[in-house]
Amino acid sequence: MTLTSSKSPEDLQSATRIVGAGRRPEWTGPVVNPPVWRASTHLYADTAALAQGPRTNEDGRFFYGRRGAPTQWALADALTALEPGAAGTVLYPSGVAAIAGAMLTVLRPGDVVLISDNAYDPTRSMGTGLLRDFGIEPRFFDPLDIAAYEAAFCERTRAVLLEAPGSLSMEVCDLPALARIAGEKGAVSMLDNTWASPLGFAGLTHGIDITLMALTKHVGGHSDLMMGSASAGPELYARLRDRAQQLGNVISPDDAALALRGLRTLHLRLAHEAQSALAVAQWLSARPEIAQVLCPMLPGAPGHDLWKRDFTGGCGLFSFVFKGSDAAARNRFIDALTLFGIGYSWGGFESLAIPINPSIHRSTMKWPPAPSHEGSQHGVRLSIGLEDPGDLIADLEQALAAWHQPAG
Repeated sequence: MTLTSSKSPEDLQSATRIVGAGRRPEWTGPVVNPPVWRASTHLYADTAALAQGPRTNEDGRFFYGRRGAPTQWALADALTALEPGAAGTVLYPSGVAAIAGAMLTVLRPGDVVLISDNAYDPTRSMGTGLLRDFGIEPRFFDPLDIAAYEAAFCERTRAVLLEAPGSLSMEVCDLPALARIAGEKGAVSMLDNTWASPLGFAGLTHGIDITLMALTKHVGGHSDLMMGSASAGPELYARLRDRAQQLGNVISPDDAALALRGLRTLHLRLAHEAQSALAVAQWLSARPEIAQVLCPMLPGAPGHDLWKRDFTGGCGLFSFVFKGSDAAARNRFIDALTLFGIGYSWGGFESLAIPINPSIHRSTMKWPPAPSHEGSQHGVRLSIGLEDPGDLIADLEQALAAWHQPAG
């Protein structure tokens, strides 16, 4: 098969690019998928070739296993092809490792980093732990308050970490505006784009400097690998790659092959999950037990207008808050579910549910999200998988009976 087209790659639709991305003939040979290259040692023809090895540092050139081989290169190449404006993608052994790698690339002792107050908790912990240990000061900000965000910059601010929708509470901020302000202030903008992926939000074309993903989630898609990525333009990509190599980051070729397999169906799974999630969210919004559904794809939900303006897709992850409940009733509801597993992560083929209380992960933002729902702080985060949405709704309905039961 010759992977050629009369159109340039950037003119192809995302579904078409996903099928062919990373499948360079020199990496696949006569087969469809890149073989799994397991190798720590790369051999040279002679000492002259050995001496030449360190002088080049790019995917596609053998050197040593830590710099990867065709299986890893194909995955990085495919992810770059899906991120308009990206010059390259660096792979990491987890999503958190990708965030840490990006932070340690652009920050130095004495710098200030602004971190969205609704960011993933390990990101917040990185700010108050790892980065402080390196002499970097974290400052948390409300991404919905643009004036306060702009005022938070100082002469030492070198980077901004954004996440949209916000972790657990699902707020959508004005990403283009926040990225523009960061650029005007001379700071690098970084976005955890795991929720939407570049299929749902093209970060670099909206002004973001570095887009990050936990490939553990949607790209892997089958809850069987850990991986992260960072994509950027030429200058920042070169810096990310250099720092990742200094830190000794490398991913398994077997995991790269699994991620490539998951990538090929990413657009189909995201579309199905988003459609099912919207159906579930609409059903929940009509239930008298529910105070608020936090799903940006749902018309009337917080952040929907910005999501509709800037995003081209969504996924199966959203949250909701019970009305006048307590933690015990919320937990009875989760425990009564039969089709939803109880566990961390999301983006796999299976549906999941966990209890949430974002107030313990916030410094500046308010929880619960709406003043009319004071006291209704006990929420649930759902990750909608590939099951039939009607079956999932029936499962949620029967679990509400346990929510109504008196504590005993």
